[in-house]
Amino acid sequence: MADIHFPGPETIYRRVLPNGLTILAYENFASESVVIEGLVRAGALGESADKAGLAAFTTALLDRGTQQRSFAQIYEALESVGADIYFSCDKHTTDFGASSLVEDVDLVLALLAESLREPSFPAQQVEQVRGQTLTSLVMRANDTGRMARLAFYDLLYPNHPYGRSVTGYPETVQAITREEIARFHRDYFGPQGMILTIVGHIEAEKAVEKVTAVFGDWHNPQQKPLPVVPPAPRPAGLVRAFVPMPDKAQADLLLGLPGPLRSAPDYLDASLMNTVLGVFGMMGRIGYSVREEQGLAYYAYSRLQGSLGPSPWFAGAGVAPEDVEQAITAIRHEIGRMQDELVPADELADSQAFRIGSLPVSLETNSGLAGVIGDLELHDLGLDYLQRFPDLIRAVTPERVQAAARKYLSTEQLAIAVAGSQFEG
Repeated sequence: MADIHFPGPETIYRRVLPNGLTILAYENFASESVVIEGLVRAGALGESADKAGLAAFTTALLDRGTQQRSFAQIYEALESVGADIYFSCDKHTTDFGASSLVEDVDLVLALLAESLREPSFPAQQVEQVRGQTLTSLVMRANDTGRMARLAFYDLLYPNHPYGRSVTGYPETVQAITREEIARFHRDYFGPQGMILTIVGHIEAEKAVEKVTAVFGDWHNPQQKPLPVVPPAPRPAGLVRAFVPMPDKAQADLLLGLPGPLRSAPDYLDASLMNTVLGVFGMMGRIGYSVREEQGLAYYAYSRLQGSLGPSPWFAGAGVAPEDVEQAITAIRHEIGRMQDELVPADELADSQAFRIGSLPVSLETNSGLAGVIGDLELHDLGLDYLQRFPDLIRAVTPERVQAAARKYLSTEQLAIAVAGSQFEG
């Protein structure tokens, strides 16, 4: 039975503007704040391999100066009222958001609109962001977790846009010009396919009016759709990469393969399978086996990242170098168990209760509400999805979990990446 306390079609106000912007508004008068979260269809899929990092570079500059305000003026305006705005970039989208008191909604909407619509990309800020990005890449090169992740994606997605770092690489970031940044903005930033969610202490119709006032007249006739993401086949077998970091006492490992789209009909089966395998309690079966029972890892877990494209299922662990192979064997053993044996009913029930109980917690804040409501639109789940979610989770059976494990996991077709010092046994 639908839970009337969850946001749904009765309480989420949805309007699509003629320019292609979808606005979602949800009233929450329990606090004085308002949160805005949204996205434009301008992600790293729009850059070439030799310009890796271009989308992220562009995104980092959006609030560094507009046609109307300097970087300093933007942040003076925000600090004067205790408000905040942000921008971030991924493969498919540039995400943005703001939080403020209700009386400052007009200000943050104006700043978001200026930053998205008319950034000026000042030359000094371009070089400052370039320097900050290059420093971050130096730090990445000294971090076993980040280097394992970099190697894992490169190995799992050869000659595929998902295999490239969104942040880029020192040589590509160094080569990006201001003109290329401005062109990327001109090509991909626009209202077509844009989603904006506004949640908080404001009437829904008034919120929609305010958003329409600053974004309703935005048009970009040159706006291009991002390239379609190509399929990502599984590795032919066990493929491995090792990143030597001899001064490190710990090694990080990741292993996995391409996963299902968020919109896949059996996504929840796969997601609940992963909850059992590497999330629930002390990081599921993987955490219990690798960390608690065998004492091999500082941490061990698995993740399923359903998105618009073939994002991976992966398991990860931080281990002593001498324990890497044993940890890999233990994780593969747990994958095999998930495929070969039905999950006991009580174990599945515990994970189902955890997932159903976690939903209200994720909706306790305006930010949580805005993120979840925006995802309903992004993945075309339906405005009643949250109300249906408990029943959808309860309907997943041990047989469906096993079918998802057999379909989406493998013990023999895995990319395995390790970063750290090599064990000389």
